Amino acid sequence: MAEQFKEVTIKDNFYQSSSFFPMPLTLIGTLNEDKTITSFGSYSLIFPYYIAGKEYYAMLLECRNSSNTAKGLLRHGRCTINFLPYSKKDFKGHVDMGFPGDTPEEKLKNFKFHPVNSLSQQQDPTKIYPKIVKEAAQVFECTWMKELDHAEKDKVQEEYNGPYHDFNGITSKYGAHFILRIDHILVKDKYYNAIVNGANRKNFCPLPTNWGYRDSAFFWCSPYRKPDKVGIPDREVDISSVKYAIDRLNDNPRNVTFTEGAMKMLAKIPRPFLKIVLTGCIKWANENEVQVIDEPEMKLINEARKKAPKKA
Repeated sequence: MAEQFKEVTIKDNFYQSSSFFPMPLTLIGTLNEDKTITSFGSYSLIFPYYIAGKEYYAMLLECRNSSNTAKGLLRHGRCTINFLPYSKKDFKGHVDMGFPGDTPEEKLKNFKFHPVNSLSQQQDPTKIYPKIVKEAAQVFECTWMKELDHAEKDKVQEEYNGPYHDFNGITSKYGAHFILRIDHILVKDKYYNAIVNGANRKNFCPLPTNWGYRDSAFFWCSPYRKPDKVGIPDREVDISSVKYAIDRLNDNPRNVTFTEGAMKMLAKIPRPFLKIVLTGCIKWANENEVQVIDEPEMKLINEARKKAPKKA
């Protein structure tokens, strides 16, 4: 007999108090008030936000509005998100960096990792940017999009009594949300090759899963284990939905067409993303004066997409 479900009361911090929710384990770096120190804090409530169809890509960070991280973003608008490989020793260092109340100077004294200059700092030495962690496997360099939700007037205060924003800036008496534009994604060589040339069980990025603060006593984290893979179902290709989507494209003034071979290459794209991909194909065809997109053109489009620089 299958085990039955039981309803749990939904409480504050429901992701850990009322459920089990897998999260990333990161150190987020922000500048202190006079920009002389990069303060690092431990965070797991950091998730993808804008993933397609916008002028930029973005993450969403949730944090206490009294934290060093919130203050750094309100003052200077930049941060680094550092994903570190798991070890039991390093996890203790993560927990130490999450203790509330320590000043950036106090945090730096106990910091077990090695801050180094970011790519933004190398590209623009006239300004000061938050540092990144040398031991990280992957880093996102980000800028806070303060104009969203009219949060540009939010300033560091001792106490926040409203009015509050809905989704960006100071969102409650104790909380803050920050929509962070991704300026750069940096990945160590081995994991870069996994992204560009194909992932396997040997080169997959070894990132842990954080389960948060539980039992009013412990922080919990699962070490990395090599992932399993399952291939895309090998079903007979049906291009009717692709034809349907192409016929209803509004932005195709040159009437660029697709061959059956090209449509078969597009058939496995999930329907919610098909229009976006087709629009990108039409844009490429217009830029390259191509009237008919066949399989060779689709391969060129895929290569161009992989090589395209990230939008700032």
